[in-house]
Amino acid sequence: MNLAPDPSEKIARARGDLRMGVPIVIIDGPVGILVQATETLTPDRVADARALPGDTVLSITARRAETLKARPYDGDLARIHVPENADLRWIIALADPADDLRTPMKGPLHSVRNGKADAHRVALRLAKDARLLPSVLITDLENPSDFATKHDLTTLFTVQVEPLLGVSAHYYDIVHARLPMEVSDKGQLHVFRPDNGGEEHYAIIVGAPDRNQPVLTRLHSACFTGDLMGSLKCDCGPQLRAALAQMGAEGAGVLLYLNQEGRGIGLANKMRAYSLQDQGFDTVEANHRLGFEDDERDFRIGAALLTKLGIAQVRLLTNNPAKIDMMQKTGIAVSERVALKVGKNRFNADYLRTKATKSGHFL
Repeated sequence: MNLAPDPSEKIARARGDLRMGVPIVIIDGPVGILVQATETLTPDRVADARALPGDTVLSITARRAETLKARPYDGDLARIHVPENADLRWIIALADPADDLRTPMKGPLHSVRNGKADAHRVALRLAKDARLLPSVLITDLENPSDFATKHDLTTLFTVQVEPLLGVSAHYYDIVHARLPMEVSDKGQLHVFRPDNGGEEHYAIIVGAPDRNQPVLTRLHSACFTGDLMGSLKCDCGPQLRAALAQMGAEGAGVLLYLNQEGRGIGLANKMRAYSLQDQGFDTVEANHRLGFEDDERDFRIGAALLTKLGIAQVRLLTNNPAKIDMMQKTGIAVSERVALKVGKNRFNADYLRTKATKSGHFL
């Protein structure tokens, strides 16, 4: 009998711990670190970490380091030395760009260049996957296994978790039921659950698509503000409704509703990006200042769900060439790109222009 969690399940547990503000331990060979997500830090836990004998650094992505003019000696990340007199406000100021324009001078910042950064890289990936700011406070540990056991902390080993990070999950069609809709009274909703503890995703089937022919398909990333609140800052809501309307008019189609809010950074970080846009930055610039890439979504999820549904050919409703490329690379044939140009208004004109010029959208 073995009821203990496997490495994938421990990763899911670690994500949950970081979201709650609970530290985790990551062990890389003989070296171990205490990891705390910057966004959920408390003054007491900062003080407890600083009281340990090991060195403490703030690990941030190279994108955030670029904004702070810090040197990312580790390539895709930077380990910033935390001064003895640094408090929680100092740490948050480095992680969160909300006050960058008000207090642009945050240095001098000293980047650590000695030692391995593999465990730090894993920690940042976990913070991203937890939809937190990509910034972690890290303290070197003596006897990390004993420390984790004493404090009842989740422990990850890089040799076990590195091969799992970035690997596509397996999805299970856990339930589906009839769903009459405005666009068609012949509809179904399928709920897909991944085996890695991540978000569930949904497939809305309109009519009875012929699997032997290319199926009119839309990969739609969840947008709470646009889909539900009628936000004018994006074109997501109009795209969702237009896609469903076209499927209803043609009598068949599949809309995949993927829970990858804000290009995969989560609603809280999307609101942070909106705040930065109010300061004059475009969508891509805002993501970079937060420490994210242009687009953190994983379109392989869409291909996996289509395969589960028995669909191998699609007419893809999209303006995004990256979706087409990923479908083709993952075995889904795109026989046609169906344009979806709706929802432009005076509030999102700059947003759409940025999508066209920096992300290559067909607009």
